Amino acid sequence: MSHKQAGGPAGESAADWCLYQLNGAAEFEVSEGIARAAAMQASPHCPANVPQPSSEEVTSGADIISTVEFNHTGELLATGDKGGRVVIFQREPESKNEPYNQGEYNVYSTFQSHEPEFDYLKSLEIEEKINKIKWLPQQNAAHSLLSTNDKTIKLWKITERDKRPEGYNLKDEEGKLKDLSTVTSLQVPVLKPMDLMVEVTPRRIFANGHTYHVNSISVNSDCETYMSADDLRINLWHLAITDRSFNIVDIKPANMEDLTEVITASEFHPHHCNLFVYSSSKGSLRLCDMRASALCDKHSKLYEEPEDPSNRSFFSEIISSVSDVKFSHSGRYMLTRDYLTVKVWDLNMETKPVETYQVHDYLRSKLCSLYENDCIFDKFECAWNGSDRWMK
Repeated sequence: MSHKQAGGPAGESAADWCLYQLNGAAEFEVSEGIARAAAMQASPHCPANVPQPSSEEVTSGADIISTVEFNHTGELLATGDKGGRVVIFQREPESKNEPYNQGEYNVYSTFQSHEPEFDYLKSLEIEEKINKIKWLPQQNAAHSLLSTNDKTIKLWKITERDKRPEGYNLKDEEGKLKDLSTVTSLQVPVLKPMDLMVEVTPRRIFANGHTYHVNSISVNSDCETYMSADDLRINLWHLAITDRSFNIVDIKPANMEDLTEVITASEFHPHHCNLFVYSSSKGSLRLCDMRASALCDKHSKLYEEPEDPSNRSFFSEIISSVSDVKFSHSGRYMLTRDYLTVKVWDLNMETKPVETYQVHDYLRSKLCSLYENDCIFDKFECAWNGSDRWMK
């Protein structure tokens, strides 16, 4: 992980990273499964029937984290792993003794989001690995998030319960119906305190919308729709409708031999519900306006930096592929990540980025070795901090 300050000279660093919290045993070889199991068992909100990772899952890497996502306030942190599980961490309140020290994150809830599936029509296994998690803006006391594997997107609702009703007229304490002949008077049920319980319930399942692997999801600022993208298409979904979606981008050619690029990431504008951007494996960004056309195959703006012929090599096309794109909170800038650099784009300037930061410049001399062991195809993400001053 690297960090830069937006607006400062490239290479200048004014902040240092430090270890803030570690869940699990601090050993040289940390077993992800053991670490997470220890964290869950230490949580006061973790139910007894939580599925714990087995030794086979740890050995196979099923417990390796594949995606992380903070909610909008930073109070909750959701992590998804290769085993299809989602673990939610909650930040504890600030200590009175240390009012300026933010509390640590402890396990809040954990649940199985996806299971392995098999597509019998195409004879393909669909693994349970969580590709992306996105929190929905909080509308009430409950929290909601979207999680997706390669094919299926699910909407989950997270609620807290610290009271239970008692004193039903027709049910006993175990919830069984009473003998009506024994009911001689009416009573008003009352709420009694109970230990805090976090309940996670599935609300929607959005399936059969993608032929290729889903690589990104993004919630719209209207809080009613979201989009999901795979290698060749972007679909627009309504959060209340699961059986259909609207295709807004389709770059699949009539002949697959003519395919020259794929979609790598997409995101809605934070303020304008009609604008979204998607990146491609050619290193370009396309800003689309859904008011101009229902099918946004023709972009409104194209952001692309001309390649320097002197730096052209066999690996140029691979390392120029944009693996992630994020709008700033203000909506004025876009942050992109490719293999070696982080770039900041101004929405009003399409010709070149306003800032370019070399992240892994020392790897330029090692691209051949990275290609041989497939590490050159690793994907990296990027993010803005809350004030848009820092990026990582």
